[in-house]
Amino acid sequence: MRLGLALGYWGRGPSADQVSLAQEAERLGYDSVWTAESWGSDAFTPLTWIAARTSRIKLGTAVAQMAARSPTTTAMHALTLDHLSGGRVLLGLGLSGPQVVEGWYGRPFPASPLTATREYVDVVRQVLRREGPVELDGRFHPHPYRGADGTGLGKALKPITHPLRAELPVLLGAEGPKNIAQTTRIADGWLPLYWSPMRADVYEASLGGAPGGFLVAPMARAKVCDDVAEGLLPVKAMLGFYIGGMGHAARNFHADLMARMGFAEEARRIQELFLAGRREEAVRAVPDAFADEISLVGPRERIAERLELWRAGPVTDLLLLSPDRHTLRTLADLN
Repeated sequence: MRLGLALGYWGRGPSADQVSLAQEAERLGYDSVWTAESWGSDAFTPLTWIAARTSRIKLGTAVAQMAARSPTTTAMHALTLDHLSGGRVLLGLGLSGPQVVEGWYGRPFPASPLTATREYVDVVRQVLRREGPVELDGRFHPHPYRGADGTGLGKALKPITHPLRAELPVLLGAEGPKNIAQTTRIADGWLPLYWSPMRADVYEASLGGAPGGFLVAPMARAKVCDDVAEGLLPVKAMLGFYIGGMGHAARNFHADLMARMGFAEEARRIQELFLAGRREEAVRAVPDAFADEISLVGPRERIAERLELWRAGPVTDLLLLSPDRHTLRTLADLN
């Protein structure tokens, strides 16, 4: 099981130590470093900054939001950075949810998310393989565009730049069972949002058709500490925000996922509290058991024991959310 460093997206501003953390992870033998985006910093610019200051570690987006860019634009970002970094890019993509797609990007959330995702990946693949002009008679991503409001002058084009790697790895952040199953057919890997090594059966059917070499790369917050309850507080804060606030009361993919993992009643309660403005209570309502299952928190011996559970399943890459160098070194030693 390879280790990766997940840096996430910026909060109020850029973190002063992201580059040095990536350099430390590279020195420790970590295989990859990952950036993200929500509705602030983008995923590709920080990754380019890191690429210029590292030499070996792979560079992943977890995730670049599909609504933020046309698929050809995303492919241009990926092939450009792949050239500049010497072939180190892992392209992680995610659809996001209606609140972000419509509220931030000002476009409709696709009526058929699976079709939209499939078309998006198809176009990205066409650009990267450069076997001919990009053409797709698609519902959401037609190339060339032939809509009634167009000029009719669109021309199918092939990228001017030759991509460094025709088969640059594409991973998808998928949560629903059908979306995960499709991911095993159209992508090179899957980026689970929450993964519990104690509940791998939740995904067993969806992953049944995964081909050999398919990547399963979940994120997990990690912290070497004596007090487990205290170490879980940032995990619970994250879950409170995602379960309670990253979606509508009637449509929240993160809450749905928590429910499928056996915590349906707790997920509903977190939503109720968060949407009522009782955010601190929402965080406290996150079960310690759930937060603990999806993270690696506690003394070194406890983490070593729980790490064996992660190794026993289908996980190929464990992406650690940890700005703590001692924790990064400890996980490197244990792995």
